[in-house]
Amino acid sequence: MFGTESSLSMFLNTLTPKFYVALTGTSSLISGLILIFEWWYFRKYGTSFIEQVSVSHLRPLLGGADNNSSNNSNSSNGDSDANRQSVSECKVWRNPLNLFRGAEYNRYTWVTGREPLTYYDMNLSAQDHQTFFTCDSDHLRPADAIMQKAWRERNPQARISAAHEALEINECATAYILLAEEEATTIAEAEKLFKQALKAGDGCYRRSQQLQHHGSQYEAQHRRDTNVLVYIKRRLAMCARRLGRTREAVKMMRDLMKEFPLLSMFNIHENLLEALLELQAYADVQAVLAKYDDISLPKSATICYTAALLKARAVSDKFSPEAASRRGLSTAEMNAVEAIHRAVEFNPHVPKYLLEMKSLILPPEHILKRGDSEAIAYAFFHLAHWKRVEGALNLLHCTWEGTFRMIPYPLEKGHLFYPYPICTETADRELLPSFHEVSVYPKKELPFFILFTAGLCSFTAMLALLTHQFPELMGVFAKAFLSTLFAPLNFVMEKVESILPSSLWHQLTRI
Repeated sequence: MFGTESSLSMFLNTLTPKFYVALTGTSSLISGLILIFEWWYFRKYGTSFIEQVSVSHLRPLLGGADNNSSNNSNSSNGDSDANRQSVSECKVWRNPLNLFRGAEYNRYTWVTGREPLTYYDMNLSAQDHQTFFTCDSDHLRPADAIMQKAWRERNPQARISAAHEALEINECATAYILLAEEEATTIAEAEKLFKQALKAGDGCYRRSQQLQHHGSQYEAQHRRDTNVLVYIKRRLAMCARRLGRTREAVKMMRDLMKEFPLLSMFNIHENLLEALLELQAYADVQAVLAKYDDISLPKSATICYTAALLKARAVSDKFSPEAASRRGLSTAEMNAVEAIHRAVEFNPHVPKYLLEMKSLILPPEHILKRGDSEAIAYAFFHLAHWKRVEGALNLLHCTWEGTFRMIPYPLEKGHLFYPYPICTETADRELLPSFHEVSVYPKKELPFFILFTAGLCSFTAMLALLTHQFPELMGVFAKAFLSTLFAPLNFVMEKVESILPSSLWHQLTRI
C-alpha cells in the first residue's frame, strides 16, 4: 500500500533524460490539442466545453447543488419554471415589425443580388399563413380552396398566379393579402390592395360572427376571419406609418387593440410604441409601458430598451462619465443605468447595433427573443429614436458592458432574468442570411481555463526544449523536484512507522 524510500529512490535512478524529454514533449502536445479544441469550441458556442461539463455533470456529483432536503419540493418547482421559461425564450416569434416582401425585401434583392430571407424563415411564414388564413371549411368555397393551396406553394410566382385565379372567382380577402405582400412593389400599391382586402375581409367577418355559435365548423371559420381582419388592419396601420402618416397609424393601432384586446399574440403594442416614439409622445409611450412592462407578461427587446431609453432621456443630456466618477451617480442616473443593465441582460446583442459597432441588415420575418435576430429587428426601427434623444447613445456606450460583471459566468443563473438561453445562436443562424455574421453572447475576455491551458502548453514546451538541450541538468532537477514532492509523504510514513508496531508495519509495507 505504501512505497518505501528505497523503492522511490530506485525508481528515480532508473529514469533517464530521454524519459523527461518524452514526458515534457507529450504533455506539451496534449496541452496544445486541448487548447486548440477549447478555442474552437469557445469560438463556435461562446462557452467552455470543460466548464460546461463541470457545471452540468461534475458539480452535481460533487455535491455542488444548493438544494437540501427541506426545500427540495420548492427548488424542483423553481427548476421546472426556469426550464419552461428557457423553452419559451427559445421559441421563434413572428416579427411584429416585419417588412413587406414585394415592396422592401425584393427591392433589396434587386439592388444587391442577395437574398435577405432564409428558407427557414420563409417556411415559418408559410406555416403562419396556413394557420391564420385557412380553415377546414375552405373546400366549400372555391376561392378559399385555391388560396389554401397557394399558401403551400414554394414558388412566389405560383402563389401570385393562384391569388389572381382566386380573385377571378370571388372577392377573396386572403388573395388580396398575398398580392399586397408579394406582388406590390411599393408601399402605396400594398396599401391599395390591403384596403380592398379590408372591404372583403370585413364582410366575411360580419357574416361568420353571426354564425359562430352554430357549430365547431362555424367557430373555426369565424376564428380565421378574425385573424384575417386583424392582420389586414395591422398592415394598413404599418403602411400608414411607412408613408409618414404616423398619427393616423397610431389611431388605427389603438382602435385595433381596443376592438380585439385578447389577441396579444400579435404584439401590436410594439408597433404602437415605435410609432409613438416617432411622434416623440414620451408620456404616451410611458403609459403603454406601464401596461405591458409587467412582471407577469413576457418581455421583449422593444419593451426593455424603450424603458431604458425613457429613463436615459431624463439624464443623458447632462451625463458625463468623468463627472459621475468624481461625484458618483445621482438617483436618476442610477435608475437609468439600472434600466440599461436590465435591457442588456435581456438582449445583449442590441447595443452593438445601436452604437453602430456592427452593421445592420434587413430584419427577418421571425425573431428569436434575446437573440441576434431580435436585436436586428429592434435596432433597425429604433436606432433613429435613440439618436434623437441627446446623449442617450453616449450613456449607453459608457454603461452597457458593465452588465456582464453582474452576471455569473458561466451563465448558470441570471441577475434579473432567467439564465441566458444557449439555443439562441443555433436558431439565429437559421433565421439570418449567410452573409451576416451572427452575434453570440458577448465575451469580455478569454475564460481562465483557456489562459491556463495556454500557459501550461507554453511551460511544458519550454521544459521540453530545456530538457532536450540540457538532459543531464534537467534530469537532476526533475529528481530533486520529485524528491521534494514526495518529502511530505516520506515524513508521514516515518511518523506512522514510529507509531505502529513493527509487525504491523512490515505487513503494510509488504502489501
